[in-house]
Amino acid sequence: MRLDKNTYGTVLLVYAISAVLIFILFRFVNNLWVVWPLTLAILWVCVWQTAFHMVPRRKKAGSSTLVSAVADGKIVHVEKAYENEVLKRECIMVSIYMDFWDVHANFWPVTGTVSYTKYHPGAHFLAFKPKASEENEHTCTCIRTAEGKEVFFKQLAGGFARRIVCYAEEGLEVVAGEQCGIIKFGSRIDIYLPPDADIQVQLGQTVRACETIIAKL
Repeated sequence: MRLDKNTYGTVLLVYAISAVLIFILFRFVNNLWVVWPLTLAILWVCVWQTAFHMVPRRKKAGSSTLVSAVADGKIVHVEKAYENEVLKRECIMVSIYMDFWDVHANFWPVTGTVSYTKYHPGAHFLAFKPKASEENEHTCTCIRTAEGKEVFFKQLAGGFARRIVCYAEEGLEVVAGEQCGIIKFGSRIDIYLPPDADIQVQLGQTVRACETIIAKL
């Protein structure tokens, strides 16, 4: 595992604030029954934030015909939806919701070429709400496979997320299971698949990035 390159500053800030808080506790609070539990709680936050921003090593199950999960989390939507930004057709949308305890690194769902990417500023509604897909801050990316199939996905900010990182560039050759970005704090991924895709997951299922197959193209 490694720390995501765009989160060094965030993690260092957490450590710095924690160090100041622990110093204040030991300097100004004389009750050890208060100091030690609070110190342990602060250290736990440091460990949690480090793990939160880690990029795990995973087995890469995806390919140009097998769509793997972009993120860890729970399947909250599997439904038909019209994608009106790039594909402009009815698709099957699969949504993965990430909570505070999930790793928030994101990974390419298929092997292919990035044909489109765009960042959209927006609101910060809770990520599991339906309107979040259109109104929340998000980044859109479309990948065209060697077989000519297109997979479109959105990285959606949630109620507490304040930064989306996406490494997509038009023309970039990508491999399923390699890191494509990270979203900080609660958020969601919407994957738009061709209508003839064979969906391999169901509502409420917990998935793991890179390893869980979402659909067969």
